[in-house]
Amino acid sequence: MEQPQIARLGEALADHYRLERELGAGGMATVYLAQDLKHDRKVAIKVLRPELAAVIGADRFLTEIKTTANLQHPHILPLFDSGVTGAGSSESGGVHATGTPPNSQLQTFLYYVMPFVEGETLRERLTREKQLPIADAVRIGTEVASALDYAHRHGVIHRDIKPENILLHDGRALVADFGIALAASRAGNTRMTETGMSLGTPHYMSPEQAMGEREITARSDVYALGCVVYEMLCGEPPFGGPTAQAIVAKVLTEVPRPLLPKRHTIPPHVEHAVLTALEKLPADRYDSAAQFAAALQDATAAGRHDGRTVARRGVRPADLMTRGPRWLLPVLGVALVGIGLLVGRSLATRETSAPAARFSIQIPENGRLSGAPVSVLALSPDGRTLVFTGETPRGQEQFRRSLDGLEPTLIAGTEGTSEPRFSPDGRWLAFFQGSQLKKMAAEGGPATNVPLPPEGIYTYIWDRQGGFIVSTQTYLLARLLPNGVLDTIAIPDTLNGELGFIPFDILPDGSIIAVVWASSASFGPVEAIDPETGARRRILPSSAGAAWYGQGTLVWSDPAGALFTASFDPKSLTVGAEVTQLATAVRVVPGGLPEVAVSASGAIVYIPAQPTTLVRVGRDGAETALIGEARRYHSPRVAPDGRRIVFDISGQYRDVWLFDLSDRTSTRLTFQNDGHDPTWMPDGKAITYMTARGTGLAIFRSRTDGSGSAESLAVYNNLSVHSISPDGKVGVGSYSGIGGSWDLLTIALDSTRRVTQAIATRYSESHGVISPDGRWLVYESNESGRLEVYARPFPAGGARTLISQGGGIEPIWARTGREIFYVGPRPSGEPVLFSATVAASPELRVVSRTPLFAYAPFELAAPHADYDVFPDDRSFVMVRQGRLGEIVYLQNWPAMMRRSSP
Repeated sequence: MEQPQIARLGEALADHYRLERELGAGGMATVYLAQDLKHDRKVAIKVLRPELAAVIGADRFLTEIKTTANLQHPHILPLFDSGVTGAGSSESGGVHATGTPPNSQLQTFLYYVMPFVEGETLRERLTREKQLPIADAVRIGTEVASALDYAHRHGVIHRDIKPENILLHDGRALVADFGIALAASRAGNTRMTETGMSLGTPHYMSPEQAMGEREITARSDVYALGCVVYEMLCGEPPFGGPTAQAIVAKVLTEVPRPLLPKRHTIPPHVEHAVLTALEKLPADRYDSAAQFAAALQDATAAGRHDGRTVARRGVRPADLMTRGPRWLLPVLGVALVGIGLLVGRSLATRETSAPAARFSIQIPENGRLSGAPVSVLALSPDGRTLVFTGETPRGQEQFRRSLDGLEPTLIAGTEGTSEPRFSPDGRWLAFFQGSQLKKMAAEGGPATNVPLPPEGIYTYIWDRQGGFIVSTQTYLLARLLPNGVLDTIAIPDTLNGELGFIPFDILPDGSIIAVVWASSASFGPVEAIDPETGARRRILPSSAGAAWYGQGTLVWSDPAGALFTASFDPKSLTVGAEVTQLATAVRVVPGGLPEVAVSASGAIVYIPAQPTTLVRVGRDGAETALIGEARRYHSPRVAPDGRRIVFDISGQYRDVWLFDLSDRTSTRLTFQNDGHDPTWMPDGKAITYMTARGTGLAIFRSRTDGSGSAESLAVYNNLSVHSISPDGKVGVGSYSGIGGSWDLLTIALDSTRRVTQAIATRYSESHGVISPDGRWLVYESNESGRLEVYARPFPAGGARTLISQGGGIEPIWARTGREIFYVGPRPSGEPVLFSATVAASPELRVVSRTPLFAYAPFELAAPHADYDVFPDDRSFVMVRQGRLGEIVYLQNWPAMMRRSSP
């Protein structure tokens, strides 16, 4: 909270409390130490963040806080007082009707008062000791469970149990923050999301809470407490990761590791109690917190297991040796020797003879890897031959590189091709040439056309009979028949947010491994789909960018580009509990597809993610470095005055930055670790930007001088705004709409936040940009069977004008409004930045199209352009790729997985 707000709060509370100092600040509130003047005692005053206060509302806050005030339990931190106050607020404390204060003079504060506890939080003790004595951990867990059970019986779910909310005072535990949990949860998930906040902390969030379930029960608190007890005993929560997304992915897909191998002195009944509390399905956990507390203390429960098997929780045979009576050890020893022999024979029959290895293949300059926004790698089924798409003076061509060779060789007849794939028997190589799918003999020769439907296809894989499984332009999953007719296999459920299916591999029984793209992003859960019936079985519930099967394992990538593997049973479709990370940063092309190829023999190749630089490029292609430091720059936008550039930087976190061209300094503008895709407001004093919120996207507006707080404009499942009208009243964005295709919508930036359709057809329209005079909307569409750039009148709509010729993507307007820039192909297939000169009287028409410079070294993006033009229209800011000159080869990854397992 800013100092002026602190002063106003102090003035507002002066009759009852004297603020002394800030004790701490969290995602939802700030806590102050104060003196209760009436009772002459120290108290802690918790003041809700203004955004949260606006969403909850004064009336709801005061109503729901009464329930919390009536929670009287020895292990619940009591509530002394609550209220709504602030300089200029009405007597009733009501907030402004729009949900946000109209100005700072009417700032309203929602607060409640608690005892000031002399002691520490459980988090502070864990930071100091890491692991607690078992007796202390069980006692604290039991006391918290007792508090939760009492609250649950009074209809209150906490929703945010974590060590920070458990206070330790005079040897006993006190649970805090029931007040915010109840009031905020009653405000509703959607309105909470608009503030940029959510209830729950990833390390302690139950799977159903992580999935955004509306109805959260007491069993969610039981799960969170199980995580806390697990951490007290083992020194870390059940699941960790570098980002919130990575942690949530593990919460949804992985089984927590047993406690006994980590700390053999833990009683078996305690381990059993904790692991039961951590079951994925709420129905498999304890019915109540009281049952969890009883199980923690019931030593006779060690052998009962309530019908659950040890193997279900991923316990290895070695773990059993710490559990049973000692007379079992010789018997188990003999059994384990026999099991070892059987397992050894099994592995010997399926494991490749090659040792596990990882090495780099350097690509010479004359065959450098293509930076095109499509997959560029293929690996033969035996893992001995690599094919990749390279850049040559003729455009994109295919190169072959054998493991026993030193140099790649050009494959004749592959000019302008991309997305190579080997057939399952290794005899054929398929690829796209433009929008036409072709195939040729793997050793080379003439290429022949594969008959396609009139609407074309988006991507493809080989089936086991030498045919193809395809994803159509509207992301249906279908079998491509020899005559070019589509035999539909599965249709996305667009009403439940599914965009479509992207196939990646075939299981031994013929089932298709496909990623179900979510409506807000090009990644989603992994499913096995029966090609005959269309029946679907979920393999991985967490978001993935791709997935493949091989050698009894599943390999998948997450949205950030990390590569993982785990054992996989193709009959039961179950993924093993032990997950091995194979790579931390794989290059991901626009659209979310990772640059990875997997062979059935146990080999993987991938292109490592490369840092980028920000450069200024003249119309002649001459480059000048803007920011030389190599990072992952994205979506640069030049200010109206041309003196500043905003962009986002991704890595472990992603935030928006401002670069000042005069003094060449960079300033961070967002701090949510998820700010991206900034767009300037016309006055040059503020920007809009996007953040991920659950399954949707939140649109924020923020001043670039750092004053004030970010204003939440709207939250939608799958709408992202990338262009603002000249008067600043309307934004245009891309939305996944009819039939899973992209549509263009407008959103009013006034208080109504009204959303209307701009262009919505059964085809995909995206990359919408409003002209400088506000009369035209330029965009890209695949209505012709390939992506082209079009323009229509705005906002009324009307007849479209074709801007590009022979393909076009990523359009932007010149500042004069007399040119439209876009990326299109030369006849050779090489991507080039074009300038289309246009005239707008009496109607829009193209006067000329001029190629400016090769675009291959620069990044592309979706669903917006990844470059911008300076106000003089003579130069551009672009994201320059690092040289893509390396391919990493993983040999015998299943052995690598077993070697890295504990």
